[in-house]
Amino acid sequence: MSQSPPRAAGAPPVVSGKDAGKIARAAFVGTALEWYDYYLFGTAAALVFNRLFFTDMNPTAALLASFATFGVGFAARPIGAMLFGYIGDRYGRRPALLTTIVMIGIATALIGMLPDYATIGLAAPILLAVLRLVQGLAVGGEWGGAVTMAVEHAPAEKRGRYAALVQVGSPVATLMASTAFTLVLLLPSETFDAWGWRIPFLLAIPMLLVALWIRLKVEESPIFKDLLAQEETVKVPAFEVFRHAGGRLLVAVLAALLGVGGFYMITTFAVSYGSNSLGVDRNVMVNATLIAAVAQIVVTILMGRLAEKIGPGKVTMWGGILSAILAFPIFAMIDTRSPLLITLAITLGIVLIAVAYAVNGALLTELFPPKLRYSGVALGYNIAGATSGFMPMVATAMLGVSGNHSWGAALILAIISLLTAVGGFVGERLRVQDKQLVAD
Repeated sequence: MSQSPPRAAGAPPVVSGKDAGKIARAAFVGTALEWYDYYLFGTAAALVFNRLFFTDMNPTAALLASFATFGVGFAARPIGAMLFGYIGDRYGRRPALLTTIVMIGIATALIGMLPDYATIGLAAPILLAVLRLVQGLAVGGEWGGAVTMAVEHAPAEKRGRYAALVQVGSPVATLMASTAFTLVLLLPSETFDAWGWRIPFLLAIPMLLVALWIRLKVEESPIFKDLLAQEETVKVPAFEVFRHAGGRLLVAVLAALLGVGGFYMITTFAVSYGSNSLGVDRNVMVNATLIAAVAQIVVTILMGRLAEKIGPGKVTMWGGILSAILAFPIFAMIDTRSPLLITLAITLGIVLIAVAYAVNGALLTELFPPKLRYSGVALGYNIAGATSGFMPMVATAMLGVSGNHSWGAALILAIISLLTAVGGFVGERLRVQDKQLVAD
C-alpha cells in the first residue's frame, strides 16, 4: 500500500524542532520505563525467578519455565498492539499512550510485591505469569505509539533523529536496571533472595509518576488531528493493516526482529548462560551490560542522523549483515570466561544490534499511511517481539542439544540478523517507491 500524497487543504501543521524535541523526550520517557521493566524481568528470570518461583523443578527445567514466563509477555504483545492500535488510530495517540504507561508501571511494581513459591505455593508462578501478561499487553501498544507520536510531530527531514531519541530509552533503561541489580547483588545472598531483588521492581513506582506527569503535558499528534478533521479514521485499523498492507507488515516484522530478539540474546540469555553454564560471576555479566549500554546510546544517536542521509532501510540492512557475520565470534569470546573478553563481546553485540534498532522507528513509521500507522507499527514491532521473545528459552534448550556449547545461540542470532537485513533492504525500496509516487 502506498501512502497517499499530502493534501493541500487540511494538511498537518508544521511543528518546530523545539516542539518536536519535547514530544520525542516524552516518548523517550515511556520507552525507558518499558525497557526498564522488561530488562528487570529478563534479568530476574535468569537470576531469581528460576530459584524462588519454580523451586519444585530441577535447575534446567526451572530456568526454562522462568524464561517461558518471560516469553509470555512477548506472546501478549501482538494482542496489545491490536488493542492500543485501535485506540491510537481511532481515538488518538495520546489516550493510548497514557493507558499503556500506567499499566506497565503498576504491573512491574506488583511483581516486586509478589510472594514467592515458599510463601504461597503454586499461586506464585501463576500470578507472576499474569503480571507478565499485563506487561506484555501494555508494551504491545507503548513503543508503536511512542515512535508514531515522535515522528508525527517532527519535520520530515529530521524524523531519523527524533525517532532515534525514542530508542535511546532502551540503553538508558538498561543502565538503570543494571545499576539497580548490581547494587542489590552486593547484598548477602540470603538478603538478596528475601527482599533485595524486589527493590528494582518497586522503583517503577516513582518512575511511573514522573513519566505520567511528562506525558500529561503532551499534545495530540497534529497528523491525527488532521485525520479526525478529514474524517479519515478507520473502524478496525488492525484488520485494514492485514487486508491492505500485509506485505509491508511482513517487512516491518523482519526489520524489527534483531532489535528485539537480538537484544535479549545478548543480554537475558548471555547473562543466564555466563552465570549458570559457564560459572562466571553474576556481577561480571551484569556489569558488562552497563558498559554496553553507554556505547549503545552513542551509536543510537549517530545512526539516527545517518538514517536521515542514506535512509533507515540501508542502516537496518548493514546492521543485520554485520551482526550475522560476528554472531559466532561474539559467543566464542563469552566462552573464554574472561571478564575482559565477555565485556567486549556483550558491548560489541549490543552496538551491532543498536545499528538496526536505532532506526526501527524511522523505518516502520514510513511503511504505513497515517490512518493505519499506530496499528501497523505496533503490530510489526510486536509480532517480531512475540516471535523472538522466546529466543532465550530456545537458546537455553539448545544448550542441552549442543552439550552446553554456545554455537546454537550464535546460530539463532545469525539467522535473525540476516532476516532483519532482508527487511531493511526491502523496506528501503518501499520508502523510495513511496517518495517517487508522491513526487509524481
